[in-house]
Amino acid sequence: MNHHPHPTRVPPRYPFLKQDFAASLVVFLVALPLCVGVAVASGVPAELGLVTGIVGGIVTGMMRGSSLQVSGPAAGLTVLVFEAVQEFGLPALGVIVLAAGALQLLMGALRLGRWFRAISVSVVEGMLAGIGLVIIAGQLYTAAGLAAPVSGLDKLIGLPGAAVEALGSSAALTSLAIGAGTMAVLALWPRLPARARAVPGALVAVGLATLVTLVFDLPVATVEVRGLLDAIQPPGADALGELVTPALLGTILAFTLIASAESLFSAAAVDRLHDGPRTQYDKELMAQGAGNAVCGALGALPMTAVIVRSSANVQAGARTKASRVLHGVWLLLFAALLPQALALIPIPALAGILVHAGWKLIPFRQFGGLWREHRGEAVILVVTAVAIVAVNMFEGVLIGLALSVVKAAWEASHLKLDVIDKGAGPVQAYLSGNATFLRLPKILDSLEALPQDRPVELDLSGLHHLDHACRTALESWAERHSAAGTDPVKVTATVTAR
Repeated sequence: MNHHPHPTRVPPRYPFLKQDFAASLVVFLVALPLCVGVAVASGVPAELGLVTGIVGGIVTGMMRGSSLQVSGPAAGLTVLVFEAVQEFGLPALGVIVLAAGALQLLMGALRLGRWFRAISVSVVEGMLAGIGLVIIAGQLYTAAGLAAPVSGLDKLIGLPGAAVEALGSSAALTSLAIGAGTMAVLALWPRLPARARAVPGALVAVGLATLVTLVFDLPVATVEVRGLLDAIQPPGADALGELVTPALLGTILAFTLIASAESLFSAAAVDRLHDGPRTQYDKELMAQGAGNAVCGALGALPMTAVIVRSSANVQAGARTKASRVLHGVWLLLFAALLPQALALIPIPALAGILVHAGWKLIPFRQFGGLWREHRGEAVILVVTAVAIVAVNMFEGVLIGLALSVVKAAWEASHLKLDVIDKGAGPVQAYLSGNATFLRLPKILDSLEALPQDRPVELDLSGLHHLDHACRTALESWAERHSAAGTDPVKVTATVTAR
């Protein structure tokens, strides 16, 4: 009698494909209006936003680093891209993005990715808050169909005048109503039942705005369509020749620094949303670099990892990087097969989406706790944000970084001077902590207040660090005191740490 063994069930080769497929559709629907909106706000053809989304999905998505993080054009770089296009022209954008991508690849190869985690969170949040304010101010003009001033400060200052102008124009009020309606849908969407929220709010908001505009034939500006191949402009030899321009090099550095920091901070945030594999920071930086190099070669927008798309990906049940690659495929199919659909989208609706995105970049909730517990960090956040609005993106970030370094140095240089004066005999002075140039005025004021006609015993055994400036200053003070008094200063211990 033959016994046939029970057939063993072969586990599926791709056990998560169904979940990843569903998640990819959700991410595609979230990414589509954002890709178009960021491109329009950056002053470039809408198709270039889709190109960056496609590259972020297919190229960066297939590389190692952070498996569930989704990349594409980011609202955080809108201000920088707009300024670069205004200053250097659209053909130079590809060169800037290509060079930034090459720098990111180099930094990843040199294993510098993890060092971005050392950047103060206050600086990054201040950077995002400043960008958010500039985006909100600029897109309010766009929502009303008005031309926005160039600088961030002028955008904010000009808002009251723009409001008066809009109130006197029926076309501007119609445009503003579409933008306001879009923002209202986005604000109310999270309060709806979970079943309704299965469709992304941004897509619904844009869809409704498009429908209203078509049905009522409203006089509202819509997206200009050039076609995917016409929009792609690889950088030519003339643009590459501008790489030696100092201003262009500064812009490349700004793109690299901000895109890398935003991507790696996003990776840290995404890691907190799931219990899967952790981000490999150096590999993620190389993946971002490869994506930006391809975007630059195609003359498209720069990319970063985007927390909105990434969190949508995790919440939709994605388990592997297949979801983000597939979302890039859906963007490609849309751009290839339905490009004319873009021409129906009203621009004020995209402005509404970006105002909402800008609002979410401002860390209102975190600021209260930061002010109560770490007031210095809260000050750095505010100063960074204000500097970005008042000056520009790159210099604002540098000001924030410089402030955080000074604060760290100040906090590290704790110094205490204890003086024991028994009324007779030598005055005993004990220095403890870290004697750095930042505390030098305080040290000298305290030492020079000691009696000039009495011997002093200076004990330095409690110092962990004594920098060159302090050592020189102490020696000078000792010489002056010895010349004025009867006995030389006696140093009872020397510093071992330098």
